[in-house]
Amino acid sequence: MWNPSPEVAVARDFGKRFNKNKVVILAINETEGTYQIVTYGQTKQMCAEADQLGARIEAMIANGKLRI
Repeated sequence: MWNPSPEVAVARDFGKRFNKNKVVILAINETEGTYQIVTYGQTKQMCAEADQLGARIEAMIANGKLRI
């Protein structure tokens, strides 16, 4: 499944450049108090697995188990 978003393109490029088949990026802007999680997987299955990991990170942030 192709995702043309610029954020996913950066994750995809990182994976290609550093020979990684799954990438999860947690980007934080402390000034604005915001964060973003971006995931990429080389195959449809790997994409789903990376997305699941991103969702687990999101849940940990939401319930206070991971402070950013």
